[in-house]
Amino acid sequence: MSRHHLATVDSHRAFWRALCERGPATPQKVALVCGALALLLLLVTVFALHLGSEPVPREVVAEVLRTHLFGGAREPTPSEIIVWRIRGPRVLLGLAAGAALAIAGVLLQALLRNPLAEPYVLGISGGAALGAIFAVMGFAELPPMRPLLAFTGAALTMALVYAMSRGRTGISTERLVLAGLILATLVPNPHLRGLTFWMMGDLSGGGDGLLPLVFGIVLGAAILAYGQARRLNLLMVGEDDARVLGVDVERVKKMAYLLASLLTGVIVSVAGAIGFVGLLVPHLVRLLWGSDNRLVIPAAALSGAILVVLADAVARTALAPRELPVGAVMASLGAPFFIFLLRRA
Repeated sequence: MSRHHLATVDSHRAFWRALCERGPATPQKVALVCGALALLLLLVTVFALHLGSEPVPREVVAEVLRTHLFGGAREPTPSEIIVWRIRGPRVLLGLAAGAALAIAGVLLQALLRNPLAEPYVLGISGGAALGAIFAVMGFAELPPMRPLLAFTGAALTMALVYAMSRGRTGISTERLVLAGLILATLVPNPHLRGLTFWMMGDLSGGGDGLLPLVFGIVLGAAILAYGQARRLNLLMVGEDDARVLGVDVERVKKMAYLLASLLTGVIVSVAGAIGFVGLLVPHLVRLLWGSDNRLVIPAAALSGAILVVLADAVARTALAPRELPVGAVMASLGAPFFIFLLRRA
């Protein structure tokens, strides 16, 4: 084994060891952190519904939410239409996208024991976008085909990246990043008319009528991912150690890869490729509260939702009345952080 590879392995072990120093997640800690994040998410949601090229007073936003959530139907006002029918679906899609991509990042980083693992960086988002494009071109009259083909594209890309990055001594950071970049170039030219949405990420479609399906898939995948939290904790230490402790390593890896591909695919199918959520959020959560996945998974889901909703608010208002793609806002945050991590790795 080369000295460079040993240094890389030691660097990754030191990374995970440093993140584990905050100790295990007790039920009280999980409840406290997630409760605080849920409250912050509620405030951010109201704030996002308020912002836009035509700001709606916060008290009006609160009244609209109260009316629709707790009854009291009335004739819709212009402000109510803006909040509930235009911005509401967009914000809800942002919540789902942030949660899904953050959980996918947690799963990939835990499985590969690599701080650079993330759906966008590895080209998985690009593979999902390619599948979604095929669905739009061939099955436009069947919207549910988009998530299905996007998931297929994400899963195939995940398998290719894994195979290309694996050498005799295991998975290396260099191979992992290069494999992702190579496969990302296989996605069709983003300058083709109509494909920019899939390349840059955009929440303006509000899910195109697929929001219930998207939320159902994200919620189900999140529950399954949380069910693997303890096993993922053991995998982060090492596969051999996990096997000794009774973990079916191959089964857990297959489950986690499928969940990461499913979460990425379903979001790309309705919102395009939004990068770096799965890179930024898991790191922030682990640095703040430790690396126990029993806390990291729910905290990352809530934090990812907060981040994407805020990023979309910036995208809608920075150049109002024109809008930026939310993927461009996330790239401006995530790209410098990715370069920082790459230099350290």
